[in-house]
Amino acid sequence: MEITTTGLNAITSPHLHVWDWRVSLYLFLGGLSAGLAIMTSILHVRKGGNLAEGERAAISAPLYVPIILSIGMFFIFLDLERKLNVFWFYLTVQPLSPMSWGSWGLLVFYPITVLYALAMFPESKRHLLMFRQLKEFSEWLSTYKLKLAAVNFGMGVFIGVYTGVLLSSFVARPLWNSAILPILFLTSAMSAGAAFMIMISNQKKVKLYFTKVDIWLVLAEMVMLPLFFYGQYTSSGAHRESIMPFFTFNHEYFWYGIGMLLLLVIFPIALVMKFLEVKEDHGEELTADALFKMNLSALMVLAGGLIIRFTFVYAGQLSHLS
Repeated sequence: MEITTTGLNAITSPHLHVWDWRVSLYLFLGGLSAGLAIMTSILHVRKGGNLAEGERAAISAPLYVPIILSIGMFFIFLDLERKLNVFWFYLTVQPLSPMSWGSWGLLVFYPITVLYALAMFPESKRHLLMFRQLKEFSEWLSTYKLKLAAVNFGMGVFIGVYTGVLLSSFVARPLWNSAILPILFLTSAMSAGAAFMIMISNQKKVKLYFTKVDIWLVLAEMVMLPLFFYGQYTSSGAHRESIMPFFTFNHEYFWYGIGMLLLLVIFPIALVMKFLEVKEDHGEELTADALFKMNLSALMVLAGGLIIRFTFVYAGQLSHLS
């Protein structure tokens, strides 16, 4: 006897919808930690390190990187059906598996972020470290600042790209199967990192510098998103169908259409606000109004990055090759 099942979707067969909000948050927080690692390296090497002098974020930003990544890893751990199976990743190396690369890359990224944070502790603040050995270790690491900054920057790029490669390697999901996706996710990660740096920094020169950086990154995102959809539209029929949720407002795809509208509103407004911020003639210190606008535009960029991760993860699981 032959049985044919029709109407397969995430409602009739919930197991088909395997990745949910936990994976989306992991991709966002992983990208944010990667972007922040890149921006902390830039902060410490820009102008020979002069940009970081007296800056609160020079100490706090490297500490945020492993914390944000740990929160993201906690969400992906919650998504695992068999939690203990996570250890199997580290019993083998699969050179052709993106997940294997990502698992080992994260294992390397953690100690690098910790070492980098210790190396960037200024001498005047080392008394805050609890143990004498830790203070001495921090002093020794500080002699390798530039080398650690380069490694930290490289690992940030790797993790930022990996969050997109993880999705693009799924050939059976046409929406994800695009060479532009890893670059889009990396750009979004760096933009989120710059926005976060704007929010936690306390000096005007640092806020304005990363505002300028974020302008170019947001512009790049606004170019890449249409190129991504154009590439999908001019590809196979399955790839063309995969982007329909973003341009359809019926009951099934409503939230994806809303997500696209939000991106079309958030990024241009944030870009205009940032452009006005760098053009404005600020005084010695930023006014409360200027700080509010900077933080608001940074929050909008972070919201845009979060929307991209959520909509792409969910909409990708609606796409198929047939």
